[in-house]
Amino acid sequence: MTTINKRWIFARPPAGELEAGNFELGEAPVPELREGEVLVRTTMLSIDPASRAWMAGVTYRSKLEPGDTVAGWGLGEVIKSNAEGFAPGDLVSGEYGWQTHAVMSGKALAKHDTKHKPEHLLSALGITGLTAYFGMLDVARPRPGETVLVSGAAGAVGTIAGQIAKIAGCRVIGTAGGADKCAWVKNDLGFDEVLDYKAGGIYKQLKAAAPEGIDVYFDNTGGDVLAAAIARMNQWGRIACCGNVSQYDTATPAGGPMGVPGFLVTKRIRMEGFVVMDFYNRRKQAEDALAAWLDSGKLKAPVDIVEGFENMPSALTGMFAGKNRGKLIVRV
Repeated sequence: MTTINKRWIFARPPAGELEAGNFELGEAPVPELREGEVLVRTTMLSIDPASRAWMAGVTYRSKLEPGDTVAGWGLGEVIKSNAEGFAPGDLVSGEYGWQTHAVMSGKALAKHDTKHKPEHLLSALGITGLTAYFGMLDVARPRPGETVLVSGAAGAVGTIAGQIAKIAGCRVIGTAGGADKCAWVKNDLGFDEVLDYKAGGIYKQLKAAAPEGIDVYFDNTGGDVLAAAIARMNQWGRIACCGNVSQYDTATPAGGPMGVPGFLVTKRIRMEGFVVMDFYNRRKQAEDALAAWLDSGKLKAPVDIVEGFENMPSALTGMFAGKNRGKLIVRV
C-alpha cells in the first residue's frame, strides 16, 4: 500500500485569470488512520468553476489560502477502513480535494453502487445532477408549457438542468459560447433554441427566441445573460441563482445587473440563490429519479474526461476558456 500522497497545492492567488503558476504539485506522507476514518485512493476528480470562487473569498465554505490543497469533489476506492460500514474495495465519493489519496471521516463519504458508470457518479448522479435537480424543480419550479432559459447550457449543470426542464414539459432555451456548442446543445441534448452569447446582442437574441417572455431562468453565469433575462421575465417569473461563472476568473468582477429591484418588484419576480447541500435530506430521492431518467434514455449525461492527475490545473483553466462540453472530470 502506498505511503505517499500527491496533491495539488494552491500556491499563490491569481492576479486575474488563473494560470499554471497558481498551483504547485507536492507530496506528503499518507497519515495513519484514526478511529472512524477511511483511506481512499482517488480514481476521478471533478473540475468545477466553484474552485476559482473559493480562491477569491469566503462563500458557503472557507476561503482557500496559499498552502492549502485545492478543494474539490472526487470518486475513489476504499483502501483501508477504520470506520463502520466501509470496507476495502468500496466505491465512495466525497470532498477529497486535488490529491491522489485522502483520509476522510466515514461520515463525510457517500458509498455508491458499482452498477453505475463511474463518470455518472460525478456528473448526473453526483453533485452536478443534484444541483440541477433541486435548483430546477425545488427552486425554479417550472410548470408544463412554460418557457425556461438556462445559461451555461453546454456546461456540467446547464446540460442537466435544461433536460430536466424538458422532462417537466417546458420549452427550453439555452445559452452557450460559439456556433458549434450551440448546435451540439440543441441537436444532441434536445434544447428548443440555443443562443450564442459570444455573438453579442444577447437581449435581442432572447427577445427573438422568446417573444412572449420567459417564466423561469436557471442562472449559471450571471453577467449580461442575467441582465437580459431579468428584463425579459414574465410576471411571477422565477430565477434560480446557481452560479456566477462569468465573474469568477477576473480581478475586476462587474457589478450586479440594472433593474434590480425594479423589475423584481413590478413583475413580482422571485430570485433565489441556493446551495445543493441544503437539500441533502432528500438526496436519495433525487439520485433515484436521475438514475431512472438515465436508464430510460430521457436524460443524457455528457462528460468530458481529461486523462492524468498532472493535468488538473490545465483542465480548470481550460474550463474557463470554454473548452469542455458537459461535466469535466480528470481520471487520476
